Amino acid sequence: MTLLPPTGSLIPSDAPFSAQQESWLAGFIAGIAAAGRREAASDATPTATVNILYGTQTGNAESLAEELATAARARGLAGSTSALDATPLDQLAAMSHVLVVTSTYGEGELPDNAGLFWEALQSDTAPRLEGVRYSVLGLGDTGYDDFCQAAKLIDTRLEQLGATRLHERVDCDVDFEDPAAQWSAAVLERVTAETGTAGTSAAQGTPGAGAEVAAARPRSPWNKRTPYRSRLAVNRLLSSPRSEKEIRHYEFDLGDSGITYEAGDALAVVPLNDETLVRSLLDHLDAGTDEETARLLRTEREIRIPSKELIAELVERSPSGELAAVVAHGDRSDLDSWLWGRDILDLLRDAGRTAPTLPELLPLLRPLQPRQYSISSSPLAHPDRIHLTVASVRYGRHGGVASTYLADRTDGQDGEVGIYVHANATFGVPADDDAPMIMIGPGTGIAPFRGFLHERAARGASGRNWLFFGDRHRETDFVYEDELTELRERGVLTELDLAFSRDQSEKVYVQTRMLERAGELYAWLEDGAHVYVCGDASRMAKDVEAALLAVVAGQRGRGDDDAAEYLADLRRAKRYVRDVY
Repeated sequence: MTLLPPTGSLIPSDAPFSAQQESWLAGFIAGIAAAGRREAASDATPTATVNILYGTQTGNAESLAEELATAARARGLAGSTSALDATPLDQLAAMSHVLVVTSTYGEGELPDNAGLFWEALQSDTAPRLEGVRYSVLGLGDTGYDDFCQAAKLIDTRLEQLGATRLHERVDCDVDFEDPAAQWSAAVLERVTAETGTAGTSAAQGTPGAGAEVAAARPRSPWNKRTPYRSRLAVNRLLSSPRSEKEIRHYEFDLGDSGITYEAGDALAVVPLNDETLVRSLLDHLDAGTDEETARLLRTEREIRIPSKELIAELVERSPSGELAAVVAHGDRSDLDSWLWGRDILDLLRDAGRTAPTLPELLPLLRPLQPRQYSISSSPLAHPDRIHLTVASVRYGRHGGVASTYLADRTDGQDGEVGIYVHANATFGVPADDDAPMIMIGPGTGIAPFRGFLHERAARGASGRNWLFFGDRHRETDFVYEDELTELRERGVLTELDLAFSRDQSEKVYVQTRMLERAGELYAWLEDGAHVYVCGDASRMAKDVEAALLAVVAGQRGRGDDDAAEYLADLRRAKRYVRDVY
C-alpha cells in the first residue's frame, strides 16, 4: 500500500481555503495517512491484543494501566485500556488475555468505576470465561484490614468462572512502584511468549481495538521519589478563630518547575515529622544523640500512627495488657477508638519494659507517605500556583502529620515543601462547556469545586453550576464566602444551597437540601448535568448517594431498582463521579 505524502505538500500555500478550512483538511488528510500506516503495520506484523482493565479511585490504577499499555505496544502487542465498568461481560468473555489493575478503597470496597462490573461478575448470569487468560494487580494499604480486597475478589471470581491465571496476583502496598513494574514485566513476557509476538517499531504506537485514546499528559520529572521543592507562598486561616475547626488556605509557588495541572487533580505533599516528637521518641529509647536515626525518623518513617506489625508485636510482648484486650475483641472500630489520641510514643510508654528497643522498633515502622489533597485552584486562573484547602488535624498534644506540618512547621512565607501533582483523569469539569454541573462538597470537600468554578469562569463556559456546601456554623465555618458570593453575582455560580448543621435545633446537611429541591435536581439530571461529590467516604458520600437515589425514585415513580439503574447509567456515562476519602 502506498502511503500519502506529508500533508504540507498536498495543500498549496495559495490554495483558496480559509485558515479554519485548511486546518480541517490537513487533519482529514493526516487521518487517512495514519490509517494507511496502521494498515501497513497490520499487514507486516499481526499483533495480539492484551486487554488492560482498571478500577481506580484516585488515578493510580489508571496511570499504571496506561503505562502497561505503552509497554505492551513496545513488545508488538496491541494494548487496549478500559475502565472495568466500561467492560460488558460478553466482551470480557471474548477476550484472550486480560490484565486487571485495581485499587481498593474504604472498607474493602471496589472503586467507583468498578462497582457495576463487580455486580455483574458475581451474578448468577455471568458468562463462563474458559477462553480467558488473566492476571490481577492490586493496589492497597496494609494499614487496612481489607488490604487489596477488590483485587482478591476479582481474582477469585475470574477463576471461578473458568478463566486461567497466566500469572499469580500481586498485591502492592503504598510503595507500589517496584512490585507493579515487576508484575508488568512478568505478565507481558508471558503474553508475548504465548502469542509468539515479537516487538516491532510499527506496533509501538498503535492502540488496540477498543482502546481509550486520549491526549497524553506530559510526564513530569517531579514525583514521589523526586518531589519539587516549592515555596509556600500563602498560609492563611480561612475559618474563624472561634471555629471548632482550623481550615487553612495554602498556595504553592511553581516557579520554574514546569509543573502543569488540571482542575480536579490532587497535590501530593511530602511532610516531615515534628522535630519535638522525634526527639521525645529518641530520648525515650535512650538514643537522643543518634543524629542519623533522628534524620530517618524525621523524614522517612511514620512515627504517629502505629503499624499493624507494631501492634501485633506489642500484643505478643504483653498479652495481658490493655492493648491486647482491645485487639482480642476483634472489632476494628474498637481498636480505632482506643488508638485515637495515642501515638507510637504513647504505646511504647504503656508497654514499659516489654517495649521494643530502637533496633527492634525501626523495622516495625511504616514508611512516611506523602499526603494527597484535592487542588482548589484552576490552572487557567492560577497557572503559576497551586492552591490547597486543608483542615488541620489536632487532638490534644497530637496532630495530623502533614496538616500540622503545613500549618506550623514550614516557616510561613519562606517555607519550602516537597510536592508533586497526582493526576486524576476521572474527576474534572465536563468537556462540554454547555453541560450543567452539580457539585456536592461539605467542609473541605469544597476544594476541587472552587477550582471547577474558577475553571469555568476562565473558559467562559455557559453551563449552569450548582453547589451544595455546608459545615457546622455559618458564622465561623463558611469558607470562601466572599468568593462564592462574587461568583454568584457574576452568574458563574447559578445555584448555591447551604447547610450549616448546628445553626438550628434540627441538624441540616447537604443531603437535606438535595431532598428539599428534588424536582429541580432531577430536572438538571434530565438536562444532562454532571454530578460530583467530594469529601468523607464513610458517611457523607453514602448519605449523598442515598439522597440521590431518593430524588430519582421520587421523581420517576418507578421504584428503587429503576432509580439504582438510573444512577448506574450516570456512572457509566461518567456523569456521576466522586473524590472521596
